[in-house]
Amino acid sequence: LPRPLPAAPPPPAREVRVRDLGPVFRVPTDDPVIFLTADDGYEKDPRFLALLRDLHVPVSAFLTHHAARSDYGYFRRLKLLGNAVHNHTVTHPELPRLSYAGQRREICRQQRILDRELGRAPRMFRPPFGAYDADTVRAARACGVRTMVLWSVEAWADRVEFDPPQTRLRPGDIVLTHFRGPREWGGTMVDMARRILGMAAEQGLAVARLEDYLAG
Repeated sequence: LPRPLPAAPPPPAREVRVRDLGPVFRVPTDDPVIFLTADDGYEKDPRFLALLRDLHVPVSAFLTHHAARSDYGYFRRLKLLGNAVHNHTVTHPELPRLSYAGQRREICRQQRILDRELGRAPRMFRPPFGAYDADTVRAARACGVRTMVLWSVEAWADRVEFDPPQTRLRPGDIVLTHFRGPREWGGTMVDMARRILGMAAEQGLAVARLEDYLAG
């Protein structure tokens, strides 16, 4: 990786407030920044935490209880580095296949779990598979969620994927990755981070805290 990495500018004076929970695919900003987000919680790689700490790179985690439950201590350490942890449901279902009551159970129960394990019920939520309907929005609001976050770019250990016609990172891109490792990827979260950070640096983009830009 190039050293030093591009530094994020000072955060805006006001966060963007999203009407009716969003959803937000990209953050509306002209700042030369992208946002790194990681889902589920299966892989708990200490080297990834060390990279975030040493390079001062922020990440926003969206946790599924069934993936994260084996070691919430890992995510407490992630939070101590200044990162935020948000809701990705208890069991990672495709929410529109559930009733309103079923969706509400998935979201509200995870709110309570994260409050217990990490000291705060989050205000942001990402629906599994990016799938949602009107009941999802209604249930999330009832559970205390303020912003529903999706993504515009996806990063893996061996590649970065864009939705056509996009071929490069853009200011405001929300990058989705996962807490995964060699078994699924053939690579590590450190490999993924090097790839996306290197690409961002080549394009003059820094990684900023999502929570500094979106009210949540």
